[in-house]
Amino acid sequence: MNTFKHSASKNTSFNSNTFNKRVMHVGEMASGAKLTVPVYSFECQQTDAQPKAPNVYIQANMHGAEVQGNAVIFQLLELLKDCDIQGNITLVPYANPVACNHKNGEYTLGRFDPITGVNWNRMYHFDETVIAPFAEQNIDATEDEIQLKFQQLLLAQIEQKLDHNIWGLTTGQRIAYQLQHMAHQADLVLDLHTGPISSKHLYCPEYAKASASYFDIPHTILIPNEFDGAMDESTFCPWWHLQQAFQAQGRNFVMGEGVFTKESFTVELGSQEQIDLAVAHHDALGILSYLQHKGVVTPQKGQAFLPQKMIRYACYLKNYRALYAPMGGMVDYLAEFGKPLPVGEPLARILRMDNYCASEHNDQHEVGDPLHLISLDRQVLPILHFASASVNQGTELYKVFTDYFEL
Repeated sequence: MNTFKHSASKNTSFNSNTFNKRVMHVGEMASGAKLTVPVYSFECQQTDAQPKAPNVYIQANMHGAEVQGNAVIFQLLELLKDCDIQGNITLVPYANPVACNHKNGEYTLGRFDPITGVNWNRMYHFDETVIAPFAEQNIDATEDEIQLKFQQLLLAQIEQKLDHNIWGLTTGQRIAYQLQHMAHQADLVLDLHTGPISSKHLYCPEYAKASASYFDIPHTILIPNEFDGAMDESTFCPWWHLQQAFQAQGRNFVMGEGVFTKESFTVELGSQEQIDLAVAHHDALGILSYLQHKGVVTPQKGQAFLPQKMIRYACYLKNYRALYAPMGGMVDYLAEFGKPLPVGEPLARILRMDNYCASEHNDQHEVGDPLHLISLDRQVLPILHFASASVNQGTELYKVFTDYFEL
């Protein structure tokens, strides 16, 4: 069975680059209808005289309600028409057709596979057991040989999962592995998401901290170089662990340089269930600022793509904390995103109408008090909050930076 089937491609030429559109089949519905994903690519016509630039993979809408990334990909496609491109760029909107169409009334669900309950963005593959043997077998290989062989190994693992798994795959795994197969062919990977009600923020590998300043995003979460199932981790963690394995064998490489020029980010573009094409244009310019920094693109006309001047705050993942609702009720969210909230200042207040005019004889935890202020004993930087005003006790109310610092 050949998993990588797609419809006929359409090729166009932009500025000596081949632009291609194809439709990739990623699964089938019970009716037999195909689940399809559009794939756009710019293929660089590179000459031997040019230095090799990184290849890029960008996807959006793995979670159903997180749609702003599709608008950003549209704006990127428009802007790239007028760029000189030195590396191959692949862009994939509507990456998860099941999640995109998972509606319930007015709302898009699509964060979790409705059959298995697993987060759609936790189904990617990484097998750490292959790393040490590869390093031992290739300890004297050239950098070009290491890059080619290791990429081939990663791709072969995905192909094995897709085509030779006798027990089959879940719908989510089949989609994720086909996306990951494309991402493994790139050096720079951007997975576009949004929060519920959210500021813009970036999940960035700790070793790639310097790159965060080239995005027009004010908040950065520095994540450890470990795999937890997400797309960004599935593409940079293999190379990080390979670099560590070579170092253990006495051969030192620097992550982010040479054969290990691999960076992956989850880019959170604001709030779910809405698109804004004007904002998407600015988001696309921020991404092009990063790609220009990496030597992938340059504008043919107009000014260079440069990051905006702004205060950029960061914290480590262990200090990115969730605040859970201490009680059920109706929430008035008070704290502003991206603005430091002093100790004791309220993040939110919870309305409990059942407590209004309650009798002292009623068995109430907070007798007669319909309003409850929620505050913390430390200064925090609010990043996002729950989408609904109606919450149960234990709902993830806010996510905030603690122990944050300026980049």
